[in-house]
Amino acid sequence: MPLIPEEPQIHESAQGPRATPASSRTAPTPRPVPGPRPAASSRPGRPGPARPAPPAQRTPREPVGSPTPGPNAPAIPSTSAAQPQIQLIPASAEGALDAAEEALDLLLDTGRAPGEVLVITTGDPHPWAAHELSFGEAAYWAQHDAGDDVFYADAAALDRAAARPVVVVALNGGVDETAATALPLALGRAGALLVVCGDPQRINSLLGAGV
Repeated sequence: MPLIPEEPQIHESAQGPRATPASSRTAPTPRPVPGPRPAASSRPGRPGPARPAPPAQRTPREPVGSPTPGPNAPAIPSTSAAQPQIQLIPASAEGALDAAEEALDLLLDTGRAPGEVLVITTGDPHPWAAHELSFGEAAYWAQHDAGDDVFYADAAALDRAAARPVVVVALNGGVDETAATALPLALGRAGALLVVCGDPQRINSLLGAGV
């Protein structure tokens, strides 16, 4: 059955008290916009001139529950009650990684712990993964095994990656065979939710053929 694309739902947090405006005008209320977090050091993959210390564990906000797909969220029928839900975020191959980062921000803002999320790329590796792998696979996989932060991996490494409650897949390139193999593996690694960022037509075709 074709999946129905769903845009991610962003729940705005309650605004704090406004400053008292001057009597001659009304102070505008700024709205949050998607984009990089100001505290860049909290996100893995910000390489500096020398190797940074191991990524610090993210500190999510007070949990308010995991993001729940709406009534039209794509899902694959299953006889198992434990089958993870699937959400589709439409994006081009060039924008898939950015879409995955925005989905990750939303997950953390709604209560997911950083160590609960695995991010998979089918094309070029995430900058954090490329940076950490430059110091050797042993150190890279040690961070995966620690399980205390978001972990970024190439689709080819899914066989080695452990299951996590949430898996985010960025279809940012690569051949169809890679993506077709990665999606069912990612579904098997996702305990509660699989988020796929990419071209909807391609995803429908790959899911129909491989999952």
